[in-house]
Amino acid sequence: MRHGRKVAKLGRTYDHRKAMMANIVASFFAHEAIETTEARAKELRREAEHVITFAKRGDLHARRQVLRLIPDKKVVAKIFSEIAPRYTNRQGGYTRIVKLGYRRGDAASVCLIELVDRPAKEVRTLAKGEGAEKEGAAEDKS
Repeated sequence: MRHGRKVAKLGRTYDHRKAMMANIVASFFAHEAIETTEARAKELRREAEHVITFAKRGDLHARRQVLRLIPDKKVVAKIFSEIAPRYTNRQGGYTRIVKLGYRRGDAASVCLIELVDRPAKEVRTLAKGEGAEKEGAAEDKS
């Protein structure tokens, strides 16, 4: 029985899940937005909220706690120097999950998870017809 267990297993063992989440969290903070499945996005949101809350504290112990999850020191430096100061006045809700549709291969629900106050950048989406327009525009130029 899983009484009191709130983490999603995601079809993986504990070690595999832990390594996967570390990689996804590092990629998320490096790019400030990431496309993934809905289940992974919801788990990523939990981890990302904790990391930003630690980073807002800004002390050495908080940095070491974040380094336990994210082994990339450049990403951790970015979190503490760029990302955490953006959210000093926000008490939570640092991320946004936008549903994009279903993946073609296995019909998994795909989401875009992004930081709320991030600078506007172009992000690849899976909206209907958008890819066809881009392909058509590329063919016209050739």
